[in-house]
Amino acid sequence: MDKIAVIITNLRKEKNWSQTDLANQSGVSREMISKYERGIAIPSVDAAKKIADAFGVSLDYLVGEGINSSFDKQTLKRLQEIQDMKPDFKVHLFSIIDSVIRDYKTQQAYTS
Repeated sequence: MDKIAVIITNLRKEKNWSQTDLANQSGVSREMISKYERGIAIPSVDAAKKIADAFGVSLDYLVGEGINSSFDKQTLKRLQEIQDMKPDFKVHLFSIIDSVIRDYKTQQAYTS
């Protein structure tokens, strides 16, 4: 089965959507959703974009490739906003992020 077939199926199941629900949310026919999930057809760029938008993920994420393939749209938006910040704001934000990451890793070490 193609990677995109697995990803579409998994995202749909995570949302507890039927294929009809995904079709209604994306504007792509239920028949085509079924074909994509079974690996019989590969979505066009337009169809993939509609499906990605319905799930709130990027095209990279939907196809499982590219630098952004592990990020949902909310994460990508936040990363872009950080990238657009002035350097002094970035330094402050990164110190906060680093502290949270350090605390999380410490907590994980003690619970393991």
